[in-house]
Amino acid sequence: MASASTSKYNSHSLENESIKRASQDGVNRDLSETVPRLPGEMLITDKEVIYICPFNGPIKGRVYITNYRLYLRSLEMDSALILDVPLGVISRIEKMGGATSRGENSYGLDITCKDMRNLRFALKQEGHSRRDMFEILTRFAFPLAHSLPLFAFLNEEKFNVDGWTVYNPVEEYRRQGLPNHQWRITFINKCYELCDTYPALLVVPYRASDEDLRRVATFRSRNRIPVLSWIHPENKTVIVRCSQPLVGMSGKRNKDDEKYLDVIRETNRQISKLTIYDARPSVNAVANKATGGGYESDDAYHNIELSFLDIHNIHVMRESLKKVKDIVYPNVEESHWLSSLESTHWLEHIKLVLTGAIQVADKVSSGKSSVLVHCSDGWDRTAQLTSLAMLMLDSYYRSIEGFEILVQKEWISFGHKFASFPTAFEFNEQFLITILDHLYSCRFGTFLFNCESARERQKVTERTVSLWSLINVNKEKFKNPFYTKEINRVLYPVASMRHLELWVNYYIRWNPRIKQQQPNPVEQRYMELLALRDDYIKRLEELQLANSAKLSDPPTSPSSPSQMMSHVQTHF
Repeated sequence: MASASTSKYNSHSLENESIKRASQDGVNRDLSETVPRLPGEMLITDKEVIYICPFNGPIKGRVYITNYRLYLRSLEMDSALILDVPLGVISRIEKMGGATSRGENSYGLDITCKDMRNLRFALKQEGHSRRDMFEILTRFAFPLAHSLPLFAFLNEEKFNVDGWTVYNPVEEYRRQGLPNHQWRITFINKCYELCDTYPALLVVPYRASDEDLRRVATFRSRNRIPVLSWIHPENKTVIVRCSQPLVGMSGKRNKDDEKYLDVIRETNRQISKLTIYDARPSVNAVANKATGGGYESDDAYHNIELSFLDIHNIHVMRESLKKVKDIVYPNVEESHWLSSLESTHWLEHIKLVLTGAIQVADKVSSGKSSVLVHCSDGWDRTAQLTSLAMLMLDSYYRSIEGFEILVQKEWISFGHKFASFPTAFEFNEQFLITILDHLYSCRFGTFLFNCESARERQKVTERTVSLWSLINVNKEKFKNPFYTKEINRVLYPVASMRHLELWVNYYIRWNPRIKQQQPNPVEQRYMELLALRDDYIKRLEELQLANSAKLSDPPTSPSSPSQMMSHVQTHF
């Protein structure tokens, strides 16, 4: 088990060591095959299978199942195929065929993954050969259902940086200039008694007492009261997030909640209205009244402007993403690509989220109004809108460290894919893909559990490694070479269907034809030129040192590599 001491974070690379398996006599032995492993990773079983490759047909190989991954290595001379799938990525395991099935490769396992892949393995029918593989995969892919620990609690990787220290809420709010005369930090939730899904530290209006907050919590779904996410450094308008009010069919009112929203508005004397962006379609918000929810009506809340953003709930999004998977894996039908993509409605959903975030950012940037954002419970669509708007408004969040803090703050503490400007973000596409992949992998503790209180109970920061440790020790790998640091530049992406494209390098990356297009040729050429530049400077320095003794008239000679550079012709 990894300890929480500082020594835990010494650099340690074990990616190419062979997996050790425990034999029946309890002695660990190395397999002759070299298979990547992590510290704490143990082989459970290995078996010869036929992998039904959707691109190249059946391939004979050996599959290794550890407590972290499924790893397949081809046994055929003309194929170098390797599959490396973290077990946390698996969403479903099904048996394919039966003992009496006829036809080649008709008996085996069908595995559905969360990263757009389906894996099919054929096994021999005699002797129930798939039973062990099915049972072991089921146990270790779904460990909590079988009273087993998540791999993140067994992972003993060591890095020379501690990713758990990346986000400190007090330091982040101090960076924003908080607390100030209008906003204060409260520890009313330090034991998660006010709201068990909120972080321990909250920023609220200075004029609102802790007793006021308790009364407001009774009128907000899951007690998720309006709290500050971000404040504009100049005009002092704010982005506030919360859950829906508990209005119900009878149209209940709560004077404390109404007063509290007015107090939020009055933190900035320059504005007359508080803008509320309800992420839901209006018909859904009305329907939520039947289950005790609802929205802020203008007859109860007098100084507000309410807008519905028409973003559908998670169930609609999942169905849409499932349709995307159907058209991108295993094969892409190019002749019907545009109509197939349109039928998924995925880009329409992306457009609505992006449009909503632009509206939030514009209100705050212009100083016209402070903004309150919520959906139903305030932890799905709400986080998408607030984090996207903050990304557009605050250039700090477009750096690698800033983006990590944004993820920790708006997504993890409060319990997608972004439209990119080529020079505005310090991080590259691989950075986003790495975060998405480890959202499911269970290798790190960063995304475990639904809220801060659950992570505290499980001592996640003491018992697991942070994803930010892996990223921050390899920052160069995740940097955008075109990044230009700018202060206070607001980004306004174009949220038009004509400008939106499917994220090919994520959604279709398993197709070998797509993979041939990577890496980005412009970025690759830029990196090559940077390497050439460094090489020329190094050679010029060596040349200067070699010739310095022979130069009898120093004033007439270039004194530095940069001065010598002007005398050297290159193919730049």
